[in-house]
This record gives sequence, structure tokens and C-alpha cells, in this order.
Amino acid sequence: MVDPGLLEILVCPESKVPVRLADEALLDRLNRSVSDGTLRNRAGDPVREPLEAGLVREGDDRLYPVRDGIPVMLIDEAIDLDRPA
Repeated sequence: MVDPGLLEILVCPESKVPVRLADEALLDRLNRSVSDGTLRNRAGDPVREPLEAGLVREGDDRLYPVRDGIPVMLIDEAIDLDRPA
């Protein structure tokens, strides 16, 4: 889980808009795509590990993964949500 105090100050590194925790339904959908081998990050690399959590930027078009409780706020690691996953 992401520390609530940290969550209050985190923003998307690209657009500088706030982020929020992804809901379970979104994580389930994305993790099905991980299992299928069809989910890719912005760099075009396949996402191989299931997502334990994620931060969705305002606008609901991009997710930043959380690994071992640490938000990975790198643009190339983000997952676009505006296309089917």
C-alpha cells in the first residue's frame, strides 16, 4: 500500500496532475492482460509481473505501477489506459 501522506503529494511526472489509487476492477482487468502477455508499458515493453497496485492520473488515461509498495513514477513504465488492455 502507498503511504497516504505520499499519495497526497504525488503527481504524474508528465502532466503534473494528481494521481489516485487504482481500483480492484481496473487491476483485475490489467492483470488479465498481463497473464495473456498483451499488456505493454509506454516504452513498448511487455509487463510481465502482475500489478499489486497502481496510481491512476487524473483523467483516467494512464497508470503508474506500484512495486513492493513503491510507486514507479517513470513515464516509460506507465501503462496507457485509453486503449484496450
